[in-house]
Amino acid sequence: MIKNFKWLLLVSLTFAACNSDDDAVTVVDSSDGQPLTSGSANFSKYVALGDSFAAGFSDNALFIKGQEGAYPNILAQQFSLVGGGEFKTPFTNDNIGGLLLGGNVVAGPRLYFNVTPIPVEGVPTTEVTAHLAGSFNNLGVPGAKSFHLLAPGYGNPAGVAAGTANPYFARFASSATTTVLADALSQNPTFFSLWIGGNDELGYATAGGDPAVNPLTPPATFDAAYKGLVTQLVAGGRKGVVANLPVITTLPHFRVIAYNQLTQANLSAGGVSLVNTLNAQLYGPLRNALVFLGQGSRINLLSTTGNNPLLIVDETLPDLSASLKTVLMGGGLDVTTATVMGQIFGRARQALPTDLIVLGASSRIGKVPSVALDGVASPSPSLSQLGVTFPLPDRYVLLPSEVAEIGVATAAYNSTIKTVAEANGLAIVDAESIMADLNKPNGITMNNFTLKATFVTGGMFSLDGVHPSPRGYAFIANKFIEAINGKYGSNLKGVNIGDYQVLFPAKL
Repeated sequence: MIKNFKWLLLVSLTFAACNSDDDAVTVVDSSDGQPLTSGSANFSKYVALGDSFAAGFSDNALFIKGQEGAYPNILAQQFSLVGGGEFKTPFTNDNIGGLLLGGNVVAGPRLYFNVTPIPVEGVPTTEVTAHLAGSFNNLGVPGAKSFHLLAPGYGNPAGVAAGTANPYFARFASSATTTVLADALSQNPTFFSLWIGGNDELGYATAGGDPAVNPLTPPATFDAAYKGLVTQLVAGGRKGVVANLPVITTLPHFRVIAYNQLTQANLSAGGVSLVNTLNAQLYGPLRNALVFLGQGSRINLLSTTGNNPLLIVDETLPDLSASLKTVLMGGGLDVTTATVMGQIFGRARQALPTDLIVLGASSRIGKVPSVALDGVASPSPSLSQLGVTFPLPDRYVLLPSEVAEIGVATAAYNSTIKTVAEANGLAIVDAESIMADLNKPNGITMNNFTLKATFVTGGMFSLDGVHPSPRGYAFIANKFIEAINGKYGSNLKGVNIGDYQVLFPAKL
């Protein structure tokens, strides 16, 4: 017994010695094993400004589960470990997604994957006019452009139907005349995040570069808005983190629909190929007329094997409507038919590998053109298959010149962001480089999980091809944390992205 007692005493002394305050203790919640610290940053009152990314928009909708996993919410959870306070989010009502305005659906449900992305069952229950009281730390507003964060009345419910206000901000704006920035500053924040500018170019890009649908923000306008935002956010020495913008035309949204999307199955009916008929009745006569006019490269005969290019409108081409009519009439067509073909194909050509087809075209290829859906209607019932016998309109196609235009704007926006961030001593996330790495064959590995920009299977993006997946948002949060640690000397560890699913299921 005495021997056993001595042994137990020895063990207890050894245990006590190993836990001496003089010995180093590894902290598992920090990035470096040292005691957690916020460094020179003060996270006690954190506000997040931005667009749909900050809001947690995913799978083409805003819904509770997506909002819970938004990168600012993940950041706030990390900040709480080093003195961060409460972080409030203007949650929607359900996990269906979408919005109602006066009881009418103005934004549809979220998507889920079932062979292809399709909407979940159910009707949205989030009513825009059901105003949320109080102040909110997450001020991410889907659809917001840089200058919208400074615009009085952007959250006025009365302006939503007319398009002068934002339905998401209208739900939680402190007043009908306030601005997103004012609602952020009214909370006297100690730390902020700002990731804005994506919609300044994204709306233009997803509209196929059609300014009538959604214009590209001039770099000078972005520059003035961004400087105005940051000047007020850093007042009093406030610290924060910003992010630049990826080259958005490398998002999967623009890489899913191939220029030669027309398979032999697409060009068949009842198992019978229509290629020879299309060549004899449409593509052949058109090509002959265009060759005569010195524009034979616009359209070639369809191949009977393999894929064929989509028929598109190229608004940069000379309009040959009148000339086509004349040549086709000379070839034996009647006036009415020749006139219609001239109208439809005056600026038409087959798509090339350098053309980018937006994901929204996937549900419209082969369908009858509609003014409501496509902005155009066909004057001929026999020439009414989008992309096949009727060219896809401008809103579905990014031409090389438009891709270049967006690239120039992105470079200008990022130059402003870099200059402003450096001038104000802010942490900066290089989203441009991150996106470039996601598009490389090996993608990016974090926590032993690899993320790529590949649609559906890459793990980074949700089913709309623009917004991140749950795991993608966790990855983004970690990248923000890396930038914050590097700038302010904090040592937050971040989250394990493996704890976040790749895609949301049909039922949540």
